[in-house]
Amino acid sequence: MTTPPPYGPYPGYYGYPGYPPPPRSTNAMAIVSLVCAFVFAPLGIIFGHISLSQIKRTGEQGRGMALAGLVIGYVVTVLAIIGLVITLVLLAVVARDVDRRSQYPYPTHSYTAAPRLDPSIENLPSFAPPAGLGANCTYPAAPPAAGKAVRGPRTGRVPTTPAVVAATISTDHGNIGVRLDNAKSPCTVNSFVSLAQQGYFDGTSCHRLTANNSLSVLQCGDPSGTGAGGPGYSFANEYPTNQYAKGDPALGVPVRYPRGTLAMANAGANTNGSQFFIVYADSKLPPTYTVFGTVDETGLATVDAVAAAGVVGGNLDGKPALPLTIDSIRLD
Repeated sequence: MTTPPPYGPYPGYYGYPGYPPPPRSTNAMAIVSLVCAFVFAPLGIIFGHISLSQIKRTGEQGRGMALAGLVIGYVVTVLAIIGLVITLVLLAVVARDVDRRSQYPYPTHSYTAAPRLDPSIENLPSFAPPAGLGANCTYPAAPPAAGKAVRGPRTGRVPTTPAVVAATISTDHGNIGVRLDNAKSPCTVNSFVSLAQQGYFDGTSCHRLTANNSLSVLQCGDPSGTGAGGPGYSFANEYPTNQYAKGDPALGVPVRYPRGTLAMANAGANTNGSQFFIVYADSKLPPTYTVFGTVDETGLATVDAVAAAGVVGGNLDGKPALPLTIDSIRLD
C-alpha cells in the first residue's frame, strides 16, 4: 500500500504542489530614502541608514533602493557643499574687487577726446620747500606683501639735488621720457628710483585707464596687474600735500593736475607704494596725490594712443583695450 505524502509547505497533498511562501514586503524607508535623495539629499542619507537597519532586522526587500538612496544622497550633498564653497569664494573675490575699486577715486569713462576742465578749477599750488624736506624718509612695512622680491629704499636723509632726474620708461609701444622732480618730492623719487633699479617695474602692465570730463589717467606700477599690489611698504605724501597745513579743509578741494603730470596712486593719506599714474589730459583731483615728475610730449603720444583705444568692454574705467607693458625703467 502506498503511503500518502505528508502534509507540508512544499510537496502538496497527494502529489499536488503546496502553497509558496508569501512574498516579502518592501521596506517603506527604502522608498522614502530614494525619493528624498533627489528632493533633499541629507534626508535621503538618514532614511537610507534607517532602512538598512530595518531590513537587516526584518528581512524585508528594498536593500538596493536604500543603497541607491544613500549613494545619491551622499553625491548630491558633496556636490552641494562644493558648489557652496565655490560660490563663497567668488563672492569674496567680487567683494575684494569692489573694495579695491572704492579705494581709488577714479570714475569710469571711455576715451573720446581730451576733456577740458572748468577754468575755475584752481591749479596745483606753488611750491615752497617745507622744513625738513628729504631729511627723514621712512618706508615702513605695509600690506599687501611685495608683488616681487624687493629691498626697501634707503631711509633717513636723501639728497634734493639734482633738482631733476631724467629717466626713460621703455614700453612695448615706445619710450616714455620722464623728468623726476627730486627737488619737490625727494622721498618719492628715492623710492621710484630704487624700485626701477631693482627691476621691479620690468614686465609689468599698465592696468588701469580712466577718461572723463574731470579725470584722464593711465595707471601703472602693480606687478599683480590687479590694482591692489604694492612693494610691501608705504611712505608719506609730499608735494602738493605738504603745501597745506595738516587737517586743512582745502586738502579735500580738487585742483587741476595738468596734462603730463606723473603722480603716485594711493588708497588714502600716506599709503604710497609703487603704483603711479600719468595724466594725459588736465584732471581734477584733491591735492593728496604726490606729484613727482612730468612726462615729455613723445611719451604722452604713446599714452594718447592707449587712451584713444579706450577701455576693455567700452567701460569708463578699467583695463586698457590696448595693453601697455613696461619693459624697463632706466635713469638717463
